[in-house]
Amino acid sequence: MKEIREERSRSEHNLLNIQKTHERMQTENKTSPYYRTKLRGLYTTARADAEAECSILRHALDKIAEIKSLLEERRIAAKMAGVNSDNDPPRKTMRRGVLMTLLQQSAMTLPLWIGKPGDSPPPLCGAMPASSDYVAKQGDKVAARVKAVDGDEQWILAEVVSYSHSANKYEVDDIDEEGKERHTLSRRRIIPLPQWKANPETDPEALFSKDQLVLALYPQTTCFYRALIHTHPHRPQDDYSVLFEDTSYADGYSPPLNVAQRYVVACKENKKK
Repeated sequence: MKEIREERSRSEHNLLNIQKTHERMQTENKTSPYYRTKLRGLYTTARADAEAECSILRHALDKIAEIKSLLEERRIAAKMAGVNSDNDPPRKTMRRGVLMTLLQQSAMTLPLWIGKPGDSPPPLCGAMPASSDYVAKQGDKVAARVKAVDGDEQWILAEVVSYSHSANKYEVDDIDEEGKERHTLSRRRIIPLPQWKANPETDPEALFSKDQLVLALYPQTTCFYRALIHTHPHRPQDDYSVLFEDTSYADGYSPPLNVAQRYVVACKENKKK
């Protein structure tokens, strides 16, 4: 942060010089060779300052990602230690209100993809799908298609426990059961969640478009349901507005509800007629 402040201070000083030079030119109502040369130098310096600040910020973002990765590794290790321990009493199931708060925090802290000029959004940035050979890591959150108690199938929010390359199957925990409900599922029953938010201002192609069919996490639940995109985010911090399929409404869809980018994934099924 100190480096960023120092670099920004230098940049602001140079930008102020540019502004003052333009004001002098307007006052004198002329553009002399002296002013042209001076402005060329000032703009060259301003560009170099901006690139230096950008480099520092990217380095800071890399450090933040590294810290988050280490914290996630510790969380997984603590969870596995608790699961494998026979001496400790069983942990209580997390209260639903606490779980909902954690899910909201996860959506808010999902990093924003910030590419360099000319870069395309990578797989798992917003609506960008995972590559065909992608394997979700232990601890990753996914949408998982499982059989419910009544025999129907539903998409739930789950956490990856492991993946068997020989069997091409995942082991996942239902996020709502704190590890009590474990499922073994084939790859086609797993959809990885986005790992970055897409920036609507720079990467609109990485967002779902209006009326596109998706699976979205219904607010205050841990289940994904079919929905149509009503409006997409206009700013990085905005959510999608979606219309969930709901037969209790005359047109078959719920009123618009907000769902974070983190919990909206592609639906490969067809729209209902």
